[in-house]
Amino acid sequence: MYVKDWMTHTVHTVDIKDGVVAAVRLMRAMNIKHVPVMDHGKVTGLVSDRMLKEYLPSKGTSLDVFELNYLLENTKITDVLKHEVIVCAPQLPIEEAAMLMLEKGIGCLPVVENGVLVGIISDKDIFKAMIDITGGNKKGYRITFILEDRSGSIKEAANIVRAHGFGIESILSGHIAPDGMRKVVIRSRGNGDGEAMCAEVMKTYPDAEILFRG
Repeated sequence: MYVKDWMTHTVHTVDIKDGVVAAVRLMRAMNIKHVPVMDHGKVTGLVSDRMLKEYLPSKGTSLDVFELNYLLENTKITDVLKHEVIVCAPQLPIEEAAMLMLEKGIGCLPVVENGVLVGIISDKDIFKAMIDITGGNKKGYRITFILEDRSGSIKEAANIVRAHGFGIESILSGHIAPDGMRKVVIRSRGNGDGEAMCAEVMKTYPDAEILFRG
């Protein structure tokens, strides 16, 4: 899966010549936290609600409401803008976008193709992708196995699920396990014999953990 599969295609932007009030009103109206800043059709920066919160208290903690409103009206986008904006391509794998956002401590990535802003992907979009990839929003059994880290071990566990009339919604694997082992989470799909399947899983893999989402 790629960024293009999960990004928001309609992007609300402000112009570099706008004032901060324009960005604030846009964020409130559209219920968004990040607004790309454009300069002659190109992404030149990004304004976030966090930037505004960091900027305004430092300038306005001693001001009354009328002075604060005056400050807002006279603050330009360039006063709060961080010009170093990190963008990505629509073909970037979704997991690499997640890693980039985590490493840089940012909440979104404007998506640019051939110099043109074509979308934006946020941490919320990453969460949606994770839920979809894992099948976390689907009905079925969630079975956690601690398996030998060898060829065929995952297939053997999955075959027990299939043998009782279930399909496989997702298989996730990681190495948060003792040496030579791996933790594997299998989610079932469809209607099978859950009681028989759970019984065989626990007989074959006594350390397995089973949850059911109905």
